[in-house]
Amino acid sequence: MKKPDKLTTGAGHPVGDKLNLQTAGLRGPLLVQDVVFTDEMAHFDRERIPERVVHAKGAGAFGYFEVTHDITRYSKASVFEHVGKTTPVAVRFSTVAGESGSADTVRDPRGFAVKFYTEDGNWDLTGNNTPIFFIRDAILFPSFIHSQKRNPQTHMKDPDMVWDFWSLRPESLHQLSFLFSDRGLPDGYRHMNGYGSHTFKLVNADGEPIYCKFHFKTDQGIKNMSVEEANRMASANPDYAIGDLYNAIANDNFPSWTFYIQVMTFEEAEKFQFNPFDLTKGRLFSYPDTHRHRLGANYLQLPVNCPYRACVANYQRDGPMCMFDNQGSYLLHGGAE
Repeated sequence: MKKPDKLTTGAGHPVGDKLNLQTAGLRGPLLVQDVVFTDEMAHFDRERIPERVVHAKGAGAFGYFEVTHDITRYSKASVFEHVGKTTPVAVRFSTVAGESGSADTVRDPRGFAVKFYTEDGNWDLTGNNTPIFFIRDAILFPSFIHSQKRNPQTHMKDPDMVWDFWSLRPESLHQLSFLFSDRGLPDGYRHMNGYGSHTFKLVNADGEPIYCKFHFKTDQGIKNMSVEEANRMASANPDYAIGDLYNAIANDNFPSWTFYIQVMTFEEAEKFQFNPFDLTKGRLFSYPDTHRHRLGANYLQLPVNCPYRACVANYQRDGPMCMFDNQGSYLLHGGAE
């Protein structure tokens, strides 16, 4: 007969009483010797990781990527090496400007980030539900985000800050036309597309490069909310998008997206009517840097971030939250024993 589960402290010690504190007498002060209480409170005081500056509220899911068409003429990456190959992925959808407690249905771009757990390490394809962005120059990224957040004098959202930035940066106009169209109010996360946004470079086995953009097209079809419905859901069900994704997966109604590439030769890029590299590269530094700030230098050891299908071997040691063997004696002996 299976024994009933035991309530324990973080160290695994059985807890006899979780409902009462130890005191010095009936009305006396609390006792430091009450390790159950100190274990509970010391963890509680430290259990909130600072939220992300942007994309603070989101929903994640695990799945897989399957190659359906041969693109080895463009790329030698192992993730694309043959038709039928599958790779585990984690996907995170998010709102952008709001805090972690904000409503899911406000007018806002949506984050669409996919982590591919490949044999050559993790490939993070971060993007949005729009193929373009508000700025070109990465140095404007902090200023743009500050304009979307709260005014430090009033601690309120400030439309004057928002429109001051947009009106002074005419390159924002294209993204604004997306944001204030129906796409600015997607009906949950399942009914929107995703875009890698930036222009990337693919290289094939012969060393031949080509420029590429990545697109995720929803197989559920595009579906957006009306302004009236979005406003109603913001108060009636502010976690609408998270709940919609969770319930669909729980009911085996698994959402899917078809992954497309859009390619351009170097010669075509040189002669094209606009700059294919217009979109800023600022996120390449900003996102991992904020992870190191919020989670520590070993943020890649967290299970969801860990490149578990690759062998990590480098000269990085120690630091907070080092959860494994600190690479042991691997480096001292010049390789695995």
